[in-house]
Amino acid sequence: MSGQNVTMADGNASTPAVLPGAEPLSHAAGSTTGVLVLHGFTGNPSSVRILAEAAVLHGFDVEMPLLPGHGTTVEDMMTTDWNDWFGAALHAFDALASRCERVVVAGLSMGGLLTLSVGGARPVAGLICVNPVARMRSPEEVEMVEELIEDGMTILPGIGSDIADPDVIETAYEGTPLVPLRSMFFEGVRPRCESWGDLTAPLLLFTSEQDHVVDPADSAHLSSTYGGPVNHVWLTKSYHVATQDYDKELIVERSLAFMSQLTD
Repeated sequence: MSGQNVTMADGNASTPAVLPGAEPLSHAAGSTTGVLVLHGFTGNPSSVRILAEAAVLHGFDVEMPLLPGHGTTVEDMMTTDWNDWFGAALHAFDALASRCERVVVAGLSMGGLLTLSVGGARPVAGLICVNPVARMRSPEEVEMVEELIEDGMTILPGIGSDIADPDVIETAYEGTPLVPLRSMFFEGVRPRCESWGDLTAPLLLFTSEQDHVVDPADSAHLSSTYGGPVNHVWLTKSYHVATQDYDKELIVERSLAFMSQLTD
């Protein structure tokens, strides 16, 4: 899915337009609790907006950034990598931490991986992951991606909109950029996936029984090796983008209850 270019005021530079619905959200309510909400790889805030807006309605401070290279064009994403996305997540966390006593981090898919990574780098009050990326891919899969990149392949068909509800479409990119994908696994997953036991903050984990993007085994690995308390909720009606699927209200309800418990 591609956006149009918008010419800047000086007429010499252009920047991709943000897709409708992909706008970030920043809300300061004066709450003692902040909530950081993170979207997934090739996605944008529209996929997790329901959770961010629910947190706003319940009086929490909220930051939901648009990660670099996302929500515009897949070509824009080709210029970014894990360090850009993780840096943006940390920046948003620090903005919340500067005005709130505690911060809860929530994320979908790669946003779940970012959530766990922020939890390893900052003093979080709690973590919420929905179908997170939490394991390194097999040597065969890694070799296939490396060979495709070496052969000059840059974009594969997209992984977005894995949703059971036929009336809902995720506004993710239609293509999967391979070099950024490799960066997510080699710079994001590999240094961390055997160290989830170092994390001790309470974890609320949602896993779709049917997921065509991230194997539920990722969640099983995370749950079995995590170092703190885990509440693992299995979703029976939704696919990967569960925050836009049949179980979205359940995710919101359980997440709000989890956040509220952390403030007691």
